[in-house]
Amino acid sequence: MDHAKKLGLVDKDYMWIVTQSVVGDKVTKELPVGMLGVHFDTSMDSLLSSIPTAVEVFAYAIEEFVNQTRFRNGDLNPRLSCNDHRNSKWKLGSNFYRHLREVTIPKEPTTISFNSDGTRQDVELKIVNLRDSTPNTKIWEEIGVWRSWEEEGLSVNDIVWPGNGHVPPQGVPEKFELKIVFLEEPPYISLAPADPVTQQCASNSGVPCKVPPSREEMESENVTATAKTMCCSGFCIDLLEKFATDLGFTYELVRVEDGKWGTVDKDHRWNGLIGDLLRRDGEGAEMALTSLKINKERESVVDFTVPFLESGIAIVVAKRTGIISPTAFLEPFDTASWMLVAFVAIQVAALTIFLFEWLSPGGYNMRTGSLEMAPPRDHKFSLFRTYWLVWAVLFQAAVHVDCPRGFTARFMANMWAMFAVVFLAIYTANLAAFMITREEFHDFSGLNDTRLQYPHTISPAYKFGTVEETNSAMVLRRHQPHMYHYMMRHGYNRPFVKDGVRSIKENELDAFIYDATVLDYLVGQDDDCQILTVGSWYSMSGYGLAFPRGSKYLPLFNNKLMTYKDNGEIERLQRFWMTGTCKPMKQQRRASEPLAIEQFLSAYLLLGIGMVLAVVLLALEHIYFKYVRKHLAKKDSGGCCALVSLSMGKSLTFRGAVYEATNKLRRHRCRDPLCDTHIWKVKHELDMARVTIRHLEKQLEANGHKPAHKKCLHQAQRVTSSQQHLLQPTQGHQAATTGEVAGALQTSFRRSNPGMYMETVLSEDPTGRLLAGHTDDLPPSSHPTLPTQQATPPTSFQQAVSTTPRKRSFQSRSPESPLAGLLRCQHQLK
Repeated sequence: MDHAKKLGLVDKDYMWIVTQSVVGDKVTKELPVGMLGVHFDTSMDSLLSSIPTAVEVFAYAIEEFVNQTRFRNGDLNPRLSCNDHRNSKWKLGSNFYRHLREVTIPKEPTTISFNSDGTRQDVELKIVNLRDSTPNTKIWEEIGVWRSWEEEGLSVNDIVWPGNGHVPPQGVPEKFELKIVFLEEPPYISLAPADPVTQQCASNSGVPCKVPPSREEMESENVTATAKTMCCSGFCIDLLEKFATDLGFTYELVRVEDGKWGTVDKDHRWNGLIGDLLRRDGEGAEMALTSLKINKERESVVDFTVPFLESGIAIVVAKRTGIISPTAFLEPFDTASWMLVAFVAIQVAALTIFLFEWLSPGGYNMRTGSLEMAPPRDHKFSLFRTYWLVWAVLFQAAVHVDCPRGFTARFMANMWAMFAVVFLAIYTANLAAFMITREEFHDFSGLNDTRLQYPHTISPAYKFGTVEETNSAMVLRRHQPHMYHYMMRHGYNRPFVKDGVRSIKENELDAFIYDATVLDYLVGQDDDCQILTVGSWYSMSGYGLAFPRGSKYLPLFNNKLMTYKDNGEIERLQRFWMTGTCKPMKQQRRASEPLAIEQFLSAYLLLGIGMVLAVVLLALEHIYFKYVRKHLAKKDSGGCCALVSLSMGKSLTFRGAVYEATNKLRRHRCRDPLCDTHIWKVKHELDMARVTIRHLEKQLEANGHKPAHKKCLHQAQRVTSSQQHLLQPTQGHQAATTGEVAGALQTSFRRSNPGMYMETVLSEDPTGRLLAGHTDDLPPSSHPTLPTQQATPPTSFQQAVSTTPRKRSFQSRSPESPLAGLLRCQHQLK
């Protein structure tokens, strides 16, 4: 023990387990606290109680020996002597010893029996622990009992560990060395050249590994057939380094000679990694480490650890840049949204605007059906014009549209305009995401896609392959034999994954089938981002470490793998090695999807609220014109209420009524096709009247009568030619004076044109003072109290010509119309 102390073997990092001889020693002062010992009862009482049992066993053995063997009386007396070297063996001793081992005696609490080596099967051992008793003494304390006949085995109480600790020391694992075979496949294992001088690897380039020469190198005369050292790195190498640190072993990493993963060849022998594990010549590997898939064929010959990563079989295709989709302008909205806009929103908006214009008291009178009550010729608002308005507002077209007159219809048109603003804003905001060059690719749903199951049904047939003698090829051969034979028959398979990826990028293959995680890594590392994985994974499985059948190292690696998965070490390695610039899950053709109806329901909600408000406004408009307007007309004459009512299309005052009547007269059109000829004739007569007026002015000046109001004579020139005979002097009469001319013109114009006379007088004198004494000769239709009634149709051609309205606005005749000027002159003369 003193020597152990000098070597430092009695501290808290070392655990001592001793036998009966140490436990029975009374000298415990020098022993370290925390020792464990195996103890059985060796007291005198225990020995004395065992003598009858030993005699009983011996008796049973002799009885069996006598009954089963032929012996003489002297056979049981071996006559052996320690001093006689010539006769030192009992001939029947081995036979008698066999009968002793076969003795079985029922006892309580168990049966006395023996093992093949002569030891008892019913063993009871006591487990003792060395503890401090007093400051200067130590005692062995029983902490448990082990009984061989009990299923529970050992039961132990609290243990005092070395150094009076509460937990056992960590200990040092047993050092061992493993020969590990691998096969490179990024990102799990990648190869890089080592330093040509030192044959070592830098700290960031991996660990040294041996690569045997290829068959071509071995056949070459210039290259010696020796393995070269390279640098291995990747997911599996980092995992191996973690194992080596935690389990305390060294390793030799060697690439498998034939470069195959492990399948059954034509001679029904395993090749590749699995074949190397099965070698019995002492040169076989003790572990295989790479992206080795677990399947039932391999599990039948070797042992696998728990999977450290899950994977499946995926499909990789190449992206091909095409042209912009011809329907890209329709893709911001889905089909249901476009149908809702075209066949619901537009129709509802057009019909409601037209209906509100029809029902509004201030809109066009579209409810008349007879020919006499038909709308005027300048009536421009109809259902088709409403559709034109709706479409123009929706697409903000800079075209001429006819707006409704009714306040409610205009309100509804404004609500539709608000809907159009929201609709166009959403449309233009999402259009840019779809007006891009479309990326086309074969979007397979998986290995069960009908285009892969039956490639000949499509012209040209799809070309796809995999890597030969891999797990993917084994799965296809077992579960998809027709696909496997199709690939083999046409030679679409490739020897390596990089060859398959190159083939799809160069359009030699349409798809390539391989392990999903490897393909995702290659997609992420592609410099041009021209490949992507499609479809769902097939035949889910996992990657594991392979060991020969019954390997003692399998439980160690299993336990550590479970620990790494629980503490997130596997996930950390996966994020580090599996991430690339191009995302492997980039399988969407566009970043945006068409907007559904639910995504812009606010616009339809706005349109619906507008319709409800328009109905309310229509009801208020009818209430106003039916009940409120006539009361306001008694209190307001041309004030604020009149302005509001005019904006709604009706007037409250008499003056406003005259405006409305004038507007009707101005919009009147002749039904007679000779109307234009009559208008031209009237204009000609007007020109002749102007010449006559100038001639009369000269005659007045020649007779010494200078016109006092030359402006009045100038106004008289603008009277229609139908009054020209009143201005011509008759033979034997002197020329008429200015007042007489004005009076005659006024009287004649009032009688021949009562409607126009009323319009002009009202524009000059709204109070009606000029009408006093001049309404007797007016027809009933031109009475001031009925300003909006149409005059009696003319009965003669001359009267029809004289009553034809001019194509001049009301403002052009008032206050500068000829008759208005004459009226003012007459008033001044009087």
